[in-house]
Amino acid sequence: MREYSIGRAARLLGVSADTVRRWADAGRLPTRRDEAGKRRIAGDDLAAFAVSLAAEAPQGPGEPDEPRTSARNAFPGIVTAVRLGDVAAQVEIQAGPHRLVSLVTREAVEELGLAVGMEAVARVKATSVHVDRT
Repeated sequence: MREYSIGRAARLLGVSADTVRRWADAGRLPTRRDEAGKRRIAGDDLAAFAVSLAAEAPQGPGEPDEPRTSARNAFPGIVTAVRLGDVAAQVEIQAGPHRLVSLVTREAVEELGLAVGMEAVARVKATSVHVDRT
């Protein structure tokens, strides 16, 4: 299972590293210490937290924390669900307050090795969402 540093988790959640540390200190986000004593977050824990955090976020246009743009329509985030069919697959990515869902081929998911807790970038063009593994 992939693990994330406090800084990387902060970037994926769209907050500061200090905010992530406060959430961890408060017991909202589980962490463990690595051999160097640095805090690490399991990918599946971060994915679950990203979903719960998005549910807490204010909804609707004009909210002060709502991002106004995305750099070249790229939404870096964390994979929160992968549903495989015989031919197609559904991949969900939580990118800050945004939940993006992409329908892709099963083969693409397998080639990218996508799984819950992995970092990924959703690229949006018109009504299509493309997924890049990072």
